[in-house]
Amino acid sequence: MTLIFDYSRLLGKIKEKGLTQATLAKQVGLSESTFNLKLANKRAFKQEEIVKTCSALDVSLENIPLYFFCVKTSENGSFERAG
Repeated sequence: MTLIFDYSRLLGKIKEKGLTQATLAKQVGLSESTFNLKLANKRAFKQEEIVKTCSALDVSLENIPLYFFCVKTSENGSFERAG
């Protein structure tokens, strides 16, 4: 079973900070297209990318699960934290 992660909270934080996905991708050291593939669940985030993203968005590391590990659990679109 492939896990599908919900990055809507992460996308909201990007917007809240006044950044674009392209700007954040550059700060994290990724191309815009690679970053978008990760947000679309086509590629997985690496640990280092998660830490750099949190740093750029002023997200504390203990909140990583809220932004990176909310798993889609049903066809109706509900999500819950993994783990």
